[in-house]
Amino acid sequence: MIELTSVTKKYGEKVALDELSLTIQAGEIFGFLGHNGAGKSTTIKSLVSIIEPTAGKITIDGLELKEHRLAIKQKIAYVPDSPDLFLQLTANEYWDLITAAYSLDQAQAAPRLKELVELFELQSHVDETLDSFSHGMRQKTILIGALLPDPDIWILDEPLQGLDPQASYDLKELMKEHAKKGKTVIFSTHVLDTAQQLCDELAILKQGQLIYNGSVKDLLAAHPDQSLENIYLQMAGRASNQALQAVEEGTQDE
Repeated sequence: MIELTSVTKKYGEKVALDELSLTIQAGEIFGFLGHNGAGKSTTIKSLVSIIEPTAGKITIDGLELKEHRLAIKQKIAYVPDSPDLFLQLTANEYWDLITAAYSLDQAQAAPRLKELVELFELQSHVDETLDSFSHGMRQKTILIGALLPDPDIWILDEPLQGLDPQASYDLKELMKEHAKKGKTVIFSTHVLDTAQQLCDELAILKQGQLIYNGSVKDLLAAHPDQSLENIYLQMAGRASNQALQAVEEGTQDE
């Protein structure tokens, strides 16, 4: 179980994340939705220790992140929002780096690596540098590296971006299988159909604040005959900004 308690991140006067509190249970696929700059990546980077929150507490499986970073990192697979990393390495060299970082036995890791490489169809490119890859191939390489150790918690920031339809489908199936094992998948996306299809629970962020946390089923039930896209835009889109501005202006007139 993952708990965020009043997690806040400020950059000077700018509040990127405003007292975010939520709980993510094991055995579920949890999605973060929100416009660019809403706080999704800030939350994810806080969970994987890239960003240090200004205030608040993150607890993973009973361990406070601030005090147990190394132990918690071993529990997490992370895919960043950009695959433009380690571009001078070949794919095999990158996976060797991941194997060493997670202290994996190479002989034991080899069958899973072979399975993932074949699944994402990179067999003929394993000795080529990431610099020579397309965006989608880099994304596949980073995904393979993240999933190779198969830790309990997958944290994926826009993982489907740039993937071809087959790879996208395969990754979604892997995410479902991981959750069925009682493990955790956390991901962010702008693709609302994907969120509706995959997520057990959602957090919708707007300007650093949590505006919805609950199941997709409950959200759809509260707005009958509407798609998740329409519901989301009513809550977080331009129309909701205009409605809020109208309320504020009306209050000022009084």
